[in-house]
Amino acid sequence: MSESTAAGRPTASYKTAGVDIEAGDRAVELMKQWVKKATRPEVVGGLGGFAGLFDASVLKRYERPLLASATDGVGTKVDIARRMGVYDTIGRDLVGMVVDDLVVCGAEPLFMTDYIAVGKVRPERVAAIVKGIAEGCVLAGCALVGGETAEHPGLLEPDDFDVAGAGTGVVEADRLLGAERIRAGDAVIAMASSGLHSNGYSLVRHVLFDGAGYALDREIPEFGRTLGEELLEPTRIYSLDCLALTRTTEVHAFSHITGGGLANNLARVIPDGLHATVDRATWTPAPVFGLVGSAGSVERTELEKTLNMGVGMIAVVAPEGADAALATLADRGVDAWICGEITDRGESGEHAEAVALTGDYAV
Repeated sequence: MSESTAAGRPTASYKTAGVDIEAGDRAVELMKQWVKKATRPEVVGGLGGFAGLFDASVLKRYERPLLASATDGVGTKVDIARRMGVYDTIGRDLVGMVVDDLVVCGAEPLFMTDYIAVGKVRPERVAAIVKGIAEGCVLAGCALVGGETAEHPGLLEPDDFDVAGAGTGVVEADRLLGAERIRAGDAVIAMASSGLHSNGYSLVRHVLFDGAGYALDREIPEFGRTLGEELLEPTRIYSLDCLALTRTTEVHAFSHITGGGLANNLARVIPDGLHATVDRATWTPAPVFGLVGSAGSVERTELEKTLNMGVGMIAVVAPEGADAALATLADRGVDAWICGEITDRGESGEHAEAVALTGDYAV
């Protein structure tokens, strides 16, 4: 009996079942150069172990360290990357979605791990995805300590993929941010988004592709680039900017504006008895939001509960610290402005919503 046949049939192997271990090994070799850039002094060992190691003795400088954990993906934005054949930006989206959830409570992101599922391992594609994750970790000031690439033949088509990640951060217990710190009179500061970020792409794809029949290579004059390039604009990563704010002014809370929109996410940090009013007239959403609305005849209320509408992060700060906060963000190149204030709920009615959007967007 030959090595290639058994009872007249070809012998089965992991590779004939669709899993190419050698291609996976090649992907690991290609990604090493990027992972090395996404490190911190506390990282122990290198890529290739069964678990990532992080020296927790750094926590000794805290009186009462609280570990914060978050996990997320980038949703159907991966379909845009696949169709564009551009894979080295989607990882920055992943990092932003994870670390900016961590920093909301005041936590410094320490490290991340990633999970990449593919229909077929194409080493260069996997390495490009990891490159984006590593670059995102550098922007966030955290380390990429490990990950997993899984080949799922039969479940995913050869060009299909998905990404997810988990992150860990730390905050001193008495510096924990949140609803309990917010007071009437606090200023609500908006930080501009870089675009759609990584939320609402099911609506965006349905409206622009299925409904309006737009092509990814269509030039959009208002964007100054193609539709595909606009839709792939990476999520802005705010973690280091937010941490800088906590060092220069009295921050009471942050809110990461993701799925659910500004009002729903800000409401998560507004305590009972208080109310946030946000004035739409203080900013102009980028043209991509208008395109989605007009192309699909999407009502404003639907857009606002699905997309970030130009605001990626909110900071609620003591009123006397608002100017210092804006100065800090300006120094860091973050477009920010006072968009509202916190008042007693009684002034707006006991049954008022926690957050009210007022006025019309500036044009």
